[in-house]
Amino acid sequence: MQHLKIFIELTRLEKPIGFMLLFWPCSWGLASAYKIDLNLNLFIFYLILFFLGSVLMRSAGCIINDIVDKDFDKKVERTKLRPLASKKISVRKSLIYVFFLCALAFLILIQFNTLTILLGLGSMFFAFTYPYMKRITYWPQLFLGLTFNWGIIMGWSSIVPNISTEIIVLYVSAIFWTLAYDTIYGAQDMSDDEIIGVKSTSIKFKNNMRLFISINYLISSIGFLYFFWNFIGLNFLTIFLTIFYFTLIWQIIKFDKNNALSCLKNFKLNNFSGMLIFIAILFKNI
Repeated sequence: MQHLKIFIELTRLEKPIGFMLLFWPCSWGLASAYKIDLNLNLFIFYLILFFLGSVLMRSAGCIINDIVDKDFDKKVERTKLRPLASKKISVRKSLIYVFFLCALAFLILIQFNTLTILLGLGSMFFAFTYPYMKRITYWPQLFLGLTFNWGIIMGWSSIVPNISTEIIVLYVSAIFWTLAYDTIYGAQDMSDDEIIGVKSTSIKFKNNMRLFISINYLISSIGFLYFFWNFIGLNFLTIFLTIFYFTLIWQIIKFDKNNALSCLKNFKLNNFSGMLIFIAILFKNI
């Protein structure tokens, strides 16, 4: 049981917000491609596969991140008790877990068409280079946006065998959404990160962080509105998109960069935000 506890801590399975924020973009892409005359059972099957894939890849990504950051994590109050930082588990055993999780994710990936398989393999580059970005740029959150929203394109391509303007607009809009919410998340560790030399948009814009978050949420909101207006249509279900906007405004109003609990609560609200976009896209034909 102790070993299971360490595995759960290592993969952050007790913190579902991470894999949900990876899953929602996949669901958006899938829902965008879904037509009322398509096989509903196939759509649900693909949705389950993307969910499982999100859990597995996020878990593998967490382990890689902790391996790369184990010396940094020891110096940060929020992360110093992570299994690798506190030496509860070895790097070698952690890498075995990564291989196992990636193998399971690959078994899921090969259930899709060739284009989606190639896109999925391409995402590995983003997933395993992201932990290094905070060492070389103040924009690791932007790189995370590219990574976490790749599932939009994969979800679309699993049904439609080409990449259209429609899905690129949704992808770019989601990148700015992620850039904002991960800046909020990064504010929790700002003081420690500055001391140890880790970079982030939270640090780069620490004196104007609310403005930076607001601008990114605004760009994201405009992108989502453009996507719905031109590709989905605006009907009574647009109420979900409206509520989505209110969740972003609420975060901006309540955000306090000096209060770690406030940052975490606002960050977690984006799980609800992601669900709202999924519902609004899914029922576009009503």
